[in-house]
Amino acid sequence: MKGCGRWFGALALTLLLPAVALAADVKIGLMCPLTGKWASEGQDMKNIVSLLADEVNAKGGVKGRKIDLVVEDDAGDPRTAALAAQKLASSGVTAVIGTYGSAVTEASQSILDEAGLVQIGTGSTSVRLTEKGLPLFFRTCPRDDAQGRSAAAAIVKGGYKAVALLHDNSSYAKGLAEETKAQLAKLGVKVVFYDALTPGERDYTAILTKLKAAKPDLIFFTGYYPETGMLLRQKREMGWNAPMMGGDAANHQDLVKIAGVEAAEGYFFVSPPLPQDMDTPEAKAFLQAFQARYHAVPVSVWAVLAGDAFKAIVGALEAGQDKPEAMAAWLKQLKGMPALSGTLGFDAKGDRVGEFYRVYKVDNKGRFVLQPK
Repeated sequence: MKGCGRWFGALALTLLLPAVALAADVKIGLMCPLTGKWASEGQDMKNIVSLLADEVNAKGGVKGRKIDLVVEDDAGDPRTAALAAQKLASSGVTAVIGTYGSAVTEASQSILDEAGLVQIGTGSTSVRLTEKGLPLFFRTCPRDDAQGRSAAAAIVKGGYKAVALLHDNSSYAKGLAEETKAQLAKLGVKVVFYDALTPGERDYTAILTKLKAAKPDLIFFTGYYPETGMLLRQKREMGWNAPMMGGDAANHQDLVKIAGVEAAEGYFFVSPPLPQDMDTPEAKAFLQAFQARYHAVPVSVWAVLAGDAFKAIVGALEAGQDKPEAMAAWLKQLKGMPALSGTLGFDAKGDRVGEFYRVYKVDNKGRFVLQPK
């Protein structure tokens, strides 16, 4: 009887297999920094895309197929990102979302392109990423040249005449510094200092001393929030009160934790809108669902842009475009799609279309306050 039971069990399993195959999941890859200094960004990217995937699956999936999210940690490091891209390329995913950081994304681009996979970057704003002509690469964030124009406009509006430009030699930060420098030259604003720091260090007093000697009336550090927080804190410890601004990589609440509220007060940056300032019906519904599940709001807009990438991929799948070339063609004609951060569309290069940058200032309670246009 025991042998009979095993035989019937095996038969039943065999009969079920065709049905399982017919309803195979569609895999979507997500590459994000779950470890390393940008881990909070990566965790929110994972949380947001997981939430959206669960919502799609709860409604029956895409054309009857459930979404299976395949996540790889890139650690915010180009070498790790290359390995993560190789794993995703061999995992059977239909497309890949990610990642945060231009140099990290760049390390994955050729691998995913050679694998014939659509890739949608989320926080990678370096101009050259879409100037390579890779037909399957897209991004839901704007480019550094657009940000450079917005940053220069904010500097001019603030009445600053002598600006110190500091970057960290990363693809993103150096690109933004160069774009801003070019824009300031056109607008007649003097750049009195231009140099780079080494990211990840604990003491920036030497570079701050050099900056102070240049006598700028504004410091524009184009790098990421961990170093921004350190610069603000150590600048205050030096007793130097020169105003400081940043780009969209400073858009993270951990900046205030690192700097301290007093040192961060008055700091301002250009960025796409924060999650709490997104006012579309889609954004409001998403934020309500995110808070209900995670009891928090996303730490920055960059993780939200991973949600936009997911919606773009699902839109293509719902339109029946599940092959890479067809999906890419569909995305390049996409205009005005309701997404989390606003309407979504792409141009022929794969860049997001539309203007998103606003100015935020840190108040005396450490909050990022949207400034009037």
